[in-house]
Amino acid sequence: MRNSIFLLLFFLSLIFVSCDANGVFDTYQSIDNKWNKEDVLLFKVQAPDSINKYNLFVNLRNNQEYKYNNLYLIVAMNYPHGKTVKDTLEYKMAKPNGEFLGSGFSSIKENKLWYKEGFIFNEPGEYQIKIQHAMRENGKVNGIVDLEGITDVGFRVENINNN
Repeated sequence: MRNSIFLLLFFLSLIFVSCDANGVFDTYQSIDNKWNKEDVLLFKVQAPDSINKYNLFVNLRNNQEYKYNNLYLIVAMNYPHGKTVKDTLEYKMAKPNGEFLGSGFSSIKENKLWYKEGFIFNEPGEYQIKIQHAMRENGKVNGIVDLEGITDVGFRVENINNN
């Protein structure tokens, strides 16, 4: 009985310690083997409020099969009242020696990539964020159809600490 109470308290403390006070929205979608250039990942975010500023991130997990130093993404944000803002973004994924950036001790690296800083959700309702890759090899006109090595793509909204 005493051991089970200890285990319960231990797991509850883990849950509280692992809670992220800044995270407002944080979710991932898994990529099956290869990310096709036509596959658009959709994230739906309810506007938390229309006053505070938030930082927005694209989160990525990649493995050793990713063979590029950078990553190009097309990220479109559809506002609740119809406005769309589309950005083509480039992120550095590896050092010049080929060592992957990001965190993680295994062959999977996690990257938290800036999307928008100090963003205000000025329209109430649901925002839709669409993410697709825009990778191409040097000297080639057509993009890479099936991008290997990206295992998960996520989207995160964080409170900005005003302390």
